[in-house]
Amino acid sequence: MLLISWNVNGIRAAIKKGFFTFLKDYDPDILCLQEVKAEEDQVELDLPDYNIYWNSAEKKGYSGTAVFTKVKPINVTYGIGEEEHDQEGRVITLEFNSYFLVTVYTPNSQNGLKRLDYRINGWEKSFRQYIADLDKKKPTMVCGDLNVAHKEIDLANPKTNTKNPGFTPEERDSFQKFLDLGLDDSFRIFHKEPERYSWWSYRTKARERNVGWRIDYFCTSTRMRSELESADILDHVLGSDHCPVSLSLKSPIQ
Repeated sequence: MLLISWNVNGIRAAIKKGFFTFLKDYDPDILCLQEVKAEEDQVELDLPDYNIYWNSAEKKGYSGTAVFTKVKPINVTYGIGEEEHDQEGRVITLEFNSYFLVTVYTPNSQNGLKRLDYRINGWEKSFRQYIADLDKKKPTMVCGDLNVAHKEIDLANPKTNTKNPGFTPEERDSFQKFLDLGLDDSFRIFHKEPERYSWWSYRTKARERNVGWRIDYFCTSTRMRSELESADILDHVLGSDHCPVSLSLKSPIQ
């Protein structure tokens, strides 16, 4: 069972850069997208094998998430049930018989950290409680662009980024609290090596030099560990400033 998550930085732009070829080559059972920057009716999708779920932001051309799944869920919800946080299309939750799967696009703290307080004391507290409540019911997988590099190994230049969005002490501490709910960073179960990243700035040819950050994740309930087969970063896949990340399960989701 192959699951893939990808911040496409605009689905319409990604389509022009080979998105459908990627989909054909990898043929994931479930594909979760972040930062789609479009409403569903703005994108021509001829994908009969997939059930498609879309959560657009109220602001046009901004944020947004989508899920393409071959396995039809028993329930789908959008957002986390709090109007303050649900206007930007950042969350889709699929419920299956044995699992919840949540795709999320965490708010960026922005230049000057002007959105850090909202992120840490608003969004992340509410989202953390939302996931905790789900995980009490059944094992939960959370995937997406979480906009944080957890540890120094997770970005190329940690020393110079401690005051920059995505690597502040506040964001890293909040992510640790998220894992402390009883979640694993699945990539680190299988990979301990450095210099594996999922996002590179478009500036200064950062991707060519592999000056990147690992900010895209599959976080899974710790009681799912025996079900995990592999996790990886598909860093050779182009089409966005992010690359896809993957998770393979030993048994099909039903």
